Amino acid sequence: MKIARVVAHQLKTVHEDREVTRLGSSVFESGLISPEAMALTLRALKRFQRAVQAHAADETRVVATAALRDARNGEAFQAWVKAETGWSLEIISGLEEGRLIHRGIMSAEPGVSGRVLLVDLGGGSCEITLSEHKRIKETVSLPLGAVRLTEGFLTADPPAAEGLAQMRQLIGRELRRARRKITVERVSLVIATSGTAAALAEASAAVAKAGKASVKRLVHGPGVAPALLVRKLAARLAKMPLQERETMPGIGPRRAEIIIAGALVYAELLEHFALPGFRYSPLGLRDGILAQMLAEQDTRASSHVEFEHERWESVLATARRYGVDPRQAEPVRAHAIQLYRDLKTLHELPGDYEHWLAAAALLRDTGKFINHQGHHRHTQYIISSSEMYGYTPMQRTIVSAIARYQGKSRPGPEDRALRNIPTEEHRNVHRAVVLLRLAIALNQDRASDVLKVTAKIYPKRAYLEIRPGRTGAELELWSLRKEADYFREVFGRELFPTLA
Repeated sequence: MKIARVVAHQLKTVHEDREVTRLGSSVFESGLISPEAMALTLRALKRFQRAVQAHAADETRVVATAALRDARNGEAFQAWVKAETGWSLEIISGLEEGRLIHRGIMSAEPGVSGRVLLVDLGGGSCEITLSEHKRIKETVSLPLGAVRLTEGFLTADPPAAEGLAQMRQLIGRELRRARRKITVERVSLVIATSGTAAALAEASAAVAKAGKASVKRLVHGPGVAPALLVRKLAARLAKMPLQERETMPGIGPRRAEIIIAGALVYAELLEHFALPGFRYSPLGLRDGILAQMLAEQDTRASSHVEFEHERWESVLATARRYGVDPRQAEPVRAHAIQLYRDLKTLHELPGDYEHWLAAAALLRDTGKFINHQGHHRHTQYIISSSEMYGYTPMQRTIVSAIARYQGKSRPGPEDRALRNIPTEEHRNVHRAVVLLRLAIALNQDRASDVLKVTAKIYPKRAYLEIRPGRTGAELELWSLRKEADYFREVFGRELFPTLA
């Protein structure tokens, strides 16, 4: 847990706490979170909640990673947390986890520039991110968490040679998959985060301090773990019983149980990518979550522009992946945003809907990648299932629902597209759907120049005044009139489209 205060558009940490509950220790073996791990984690959350209340935090975000991504009873645990604390436990994907870790490091780690490789080895997964000039080039999430590997392969103490060999095979296979996506040429720095990296960095420093002069020269500063020392450590640890590992500097009783798997992943990764070593950073996922919360809340924060750029680039990449040309979709997006702003006193939508409406406008035709027939249904599935940086699963679901109802159908409370959206949010979705339908109606003839429109709101009427393009605006006028009934149903006003 980490609590921060916003001071002069920057974050200042006021309290932090940590408790290891091993929520995923049984998940990676049985697929289920054990009742004991649930209870222990819930007790930790309740203790954290008392600190949150004591510091009068205005906003709280609770995030879960690999353990709950894999757990078949994850929804039951989410419901339990909600009932006991009132907190909505959000399960993020591996790629979103990597993005948030990147944001946390880049927002606060000094002296980071050029091409940087970030590695975060947790209990259930390992996120590897290539960053260039503080922007993500590529991220992969691999099932190489220290707890997952320990539970799956290292059941004996010390581990059996067969289990070590099988684990190395899996690590090698996953790293080869990562290399197909990530190119490490010209990487100037490797930054590793989380507990395993901290333990290896401290243990490396202790080994170097006690070792020969040639080994001492490998360490260039605090928190640095050279590849040669990591390989030596991994080999030594694999031969030690638990009791001996516990006495190693930097490791301790809790980390000793899983350090062999973690050390081998780092050793194999550094060798596989021909990297000289890594530098440990205490920053990570919590810092990224806080940085994003600041970016979303404070438009004057330096991270806000970066966050908006990153989020929109992800939407553009998703559009291109499914055959949508962003240039062709741009007029619809522009009109949707204009209508959102011009009709603000009428629709009263929260500020986030401006971004979600723009994303829905750009992605509304992605379903044609699967089939032109019924493509609106396919669009809803693609958007809700796609990985888009900066969007939570719920936000993607809302965007997908806005894009879904652009044909003949209209949203109904029992529809699949609305099923996972809170009931109190349905009214907002309906209103955003209408705005997007009007923007599409204004762009019926793609060959014509973009029409200019002026909106005027009166107590019982709304006027959309269209200035015709070179090829006229009769088709657009007819399309807008078709939306008048739905407009009246949602907003309680008559819609009058007219030509200027």
